[in-house]
Formats: sequence, structure tokens, C-alpha cells
Amino acid sequence: MKPLVERLAQEYKGKIEFRRYVDSGDPVGDQLAQTFNVQYVPTFAFVDSDGSLSGQLLVGGVTEDVLRARLDVLK
Repeated sequence: MKPLVERLAQEYKGKIEFRRYVDSGDPVGDQLAQTFNVQYVPTFAFVDSDGSLSGQLLVGGVTEDVLRARLDVLK
């Protein structure tokens, strides 16, 4: 998933901010996991500019088409 996400981050640069957090040991990542009730890795949370969750979390490996569809809603 990492190469796909990195490629999409470059493609959407300037339109959507991507943030990646590790599953444990990162205080910010741990707080976000609690906030969004993340239980599995990978989990994708799409957050609006006001900090609210946009749609449901995506859990597990997902296709590029699925990620693009969710990203395009945020643009």
C-alpha cells in the first residue's frame, strides 16, 4: 500500500494533505487511532478541513480506484 499512497500523495499535492502515522509508539498516531477508533492496519481516514471524518474508514488493503474515489470527494 505504501508505494500507492506515496504516488497518490504526489499526484494530489497542493490539493489534499496526506499524513501517515505508524500503528504504535507515535503519540499523534496513537491519539488519532483513539479518536477514529482505529483497530487494524492499514486504516485510511479521510478528514475534511474542519477535522471531521468524511465518510467511513477504509480498513485493509484497498484498490487504487477506491482510494481515488474517496480522495476526489475531498478535492
